[in-house]
Amino acid sequence: MRDIKTTARLAGLFSLLTILGGGFAQGYVSNRLVDFNSAARTATNILSHGRLLHLGFAVYMFEMACQIAATALFYELFKPVNRSLNLVSAFLSLAGCTIKAFSRVFFLAPLLVLGYGSPYLNVFSPEQLQSLSLLLLGINDRGAAMAMIFFGFATPLRGYLMFRSTFLPRFLGVLSMVSGLGWLTFLYPPFGYRLFPLTAGLGLIASAAVILWLLIKGVDEARWREQAARVER
Repeated sequence: MRDIKTTARLAGLFSLLTILGGGFAQGYVSNRLVDFNSAARTATNILSHGRLLHLGFAVYMFEMACQIAATALFYELFKPVNRSLNLVSAFLSLAGCTIKAFSRVFFLAPLLVLGYGSPYLNVFSPEQLQSLSLLLLGINDRGAAMAMIFFGFATPLRGYLMFRSTFLPRFLGVLSMVSGLGWLTFLYPPFGYRLFPLTAGLGLIASAAVILWLLIKGVDEARWREQAARVER
């Protein structure tokens, strides 16, 4: 209540860090190491760049920590609009964060599988271990896609809260609702993967608009207090 503009700017900052962290871990680390068309090449990349894989895992965890923080801050920000929908949106987002964070265990697991010197792995041939490693990376990828479904439910609700708020411009709410619905394409993964470039592009545009507004303009504090006061009566 005392400094809601700071809350809004922090929500924008943690959202920005989420995007930057995810973009680095996926675009630079994962795409550089993982080749889903070749288990042998992927295994060679991982064994040659084990530290890079560890770095990618650390950044993935940082990404999820930032997204959880942003979820909590958005929950505080939209309390005056509709507490029930705000709570539902926050829990759906947290569910997506939980699934996505847990799926990253499978991103790191190939380092254990490819440790050829471990006695318990001697029953497998190198080719089998390479295939198993790629399978684990595929589970990581599918787990992250499953998390997007929950974000696909949470983000339009948050967009609706933006639209109904009196302290943020309505166009930001519309952008969030439209972009968030795109993540629901992962309810049928083949369709979601096919449309991912379009969905990710819309999501990036909407997120950039919201983040820039929050970081530069913040919120209309007087209107936020006015809306909060009406809820408390």
